Amino acid sequence: MPPAGPRSGDAIFASVERVNAELFTLTYGATVRQLLTDLEEVEEVNKQLDQMGYNIGIRLIDEFLAKSNVSRCVDFKETAEVIAKVGFKMFLGIAATVTNWDADGTCCSIILDDNPLVDFVELPDTCQGLYYCNILSGVIRGALEMCLGRDIAPYLKIVTDTQYLAFTKVSMKTEVTWLRDVLRGDDAYELQVKLLKQVPEEYPYKDDE
Repeated sequence: MPPAGPRSGDAIFASVERVNAELFTLTYGATVRQLLTDLEEVEEVNKQLDQMGYNIGIRLIDEFLAKSNVSRCVDFKETAEVIAKVGFKMFLGIAATVTNWDADGTCCSIILDDNPLVDFVELPDTCQGLYYCNILSGVIRGALEMCLGRDIAPYLKIVTDTQYLAFTKVSMKTEVTWLRDVLRGDDAYELQVKLLKQVPEEYPYKDDE
């Protein structure tokens, strides 16, 4: 039987269990508020939110690959499209658009059509330097760092009648920053994703059967 094709973000979002949207938003808000209390400096909160997102992203990629049936993307452009059209829809229920590519195809913008994290949120004057949704930039960075190339692998190497499966992990080192943020007075939520380097690594797994 041929492998199942990739699923759309809408189909995945409709089929997975979800927490109450309002509870999710309020819980995230409480987390940000606690960080502001504990760390005091807004810039330190920005860094902590990014690191929290990164830790989530490196674990979330397995669930994404398992539920979406998405195999290895051909290049960074295709990867960005998958993040926008499948990833954001799958986990947040929102659509996003990829635009503003540079000539090298290594830098683009992802513009969110909506942002459920900011419902009920208004930043006070003391927090104007805060990137409230910086956790999203960390999630993208972490997930891209753990991308797995599944179209290239598995393949077989026959060595003295012993079979080995070689899986190719493609680690995309990226820089993800906010260009526009409605909470800071802009007219949209726009993330810039810049590919710094791409490192393929091969991991052989011995098959004893």
